[in-house]
Parts: sequence; structure tokens; C-alpha cells
Amino acid sequence: MNEIIDAIKESTGATSDILAFAMLVVAGLIVIFTLIGVFISIILFFKYNKLNHTKNSCDMTGLEVARKILDDNDLQHIKVKATGSFIWGNSYSHVWKKVRLRRFTYKKNSVTSLAMAAQKSSLAILDKEHDPIMMKRNKLIPLQMFGPLMFLPLVIIGIVIDLLIASALDKDPNYAVAFTCAGLGVILYAISFALTVVILKAETKAQEKSIEILKKENLANDTEIEQIKGLYKVYNLEYVNNMIIAFLELVLRVLQIIAQFQGKSSSSKD
Repeated sequence: MNEIIDAIKESTGATSDILAFAMLVVAGLIVIFTLIGVFISIILFFKYNKLNHTKNSCDMTGLEVARKILDDNDLQHIKVKATGSFIWGNSYSHVWKKVRLRRFTYKKNSVTSLAMAAQKSSLAILDKEHDPIMMKRNKLIPLQMFGPLMFLPLVIIGIVIDLLIASALDKDPNYAVAFTCAGLGVILYAISFALTVVILKAETKAQEKSIEILKKENLANDTEIEQIKGLYKVYNLEYVNNMIIAFLELVLRVLQIIAQFQGKSSSSKD
């Protein structure tokens, strides 16, 4: 254990054993929850595919279900498009006024098609109703998507600026700008994490609404309703697990910045 702590201190610049141990614990938790995430993803994959090979009782494709729900709620202007995109998948876009369904569900009359079409169409209904949670989701989702991606570019930009300043002044770089940029990256990461809670609330609210619609319109029988609820639960588990990982990554980045400041402070004293 002491060897591991010493290795962490050497690689990060930390001078405190407690800080190094904290980084080790957080990194270990990230590994654990990542493995849990893999397990959940496997369960989701098999459940998604099993239900996608189970014909639904209403004998309607994902396109037909989405179109019916949207049209019945005066949302004829919302388009329903097939997507093979790994990034978008099954989704609803407030900006483009579009429900996207994976090609696996778009023209298939399966229980999975029923679930995905109903839930994403329900997001459009919440949007139309100006649901407060949905309104927050629409405004904040760009930050949630790109916040974590900005951490590394910000640090790189900070380092480049520090090196240019040091070169102009003919001095060794103190990386003050890099630390500031890293701090800004952590703030963006924290904002992104906070926004995942809002987005999850919107998604679960749309799930509840979709169940109500499926029951009311007799688009799904009792067995299918339970299957769809089970599919939604696994999706939510995956989302929550990803939130936990994002939070732990945020904590680790904060600890790394503290360690860098410790290393810088120790070097300046020497």
C-alpha cells in the first residue's frame, strides 16, 4: 500500500499521504462503478434486444406509434426520423422538433419499438405543455453534453499559454493559467453533473406519461406494460450509475488539482 501511495504522490505532485490515499479510493470507486456500468449495459442490451424481437399486441411500428401519439396531441409538425447514429440513438430534439428512433425500432412492430416511440414522443408532449422540468432540460442539455469534454482542452490551452508567457519572459513556466483553466474545467464538469439530475427527471416524467398513454390508447396489454416498465428501470439504473461515475470523476479532478498545487508549493519552497 505504501508503495502505491508513494507512486501516486510522485506522479501527481501530492505531498500529503491522506490526499494520495483519497485519490486512490476515488479511482478505485470509479473502477468499481465502471464495472457495474458494464454489467448494467449488458443487461440492458439483452433486455432491449429480447423485447425488440417480441411482437407488440397493437402490431404497430415505432414510426407508427410515435406518429399516432404526436398527431393525437396536435404535434403534427414534429418529425419522426430513423437514425443509425451512435450519438443520438432514440431521442427527442427540442431544437430540431424531431423524434429520432434507431433503425432497429423505427420500422419494427416490437415491444421495444413501442416503449422507445412512446417515451420520446412523450418528451415532445411535455415540451408542448411547457412542463417546467422539460423547459430546464431544453435549456441545459447542451451544457450537460459538452461540459465534461471541455476539461482537457482547457488544461491544454492553459499549458500552452503558460509556456508562451514563460518563453516571452525567459523564465520557467509556473502553470498558473493551466491551474486556472483546470479549475474552470472542474466548474463546467460540476455544472454538467448537476444538470444530469434535471435531465433524468425529465426522462422519468416522460416514461410515466408514456405508460399512461399506452394504457389509455390500448396500445399495450398488461404484460407489455410491465415489460416496458422493466426496460425503463434498467435505462434509469444505467443513467444513475453514469451520474455516480461523473461525480467521482469530478472529485478525482479536484483532488488532482489540489495535488498539483501542493507539488507547486513544495517546489517553490525548495
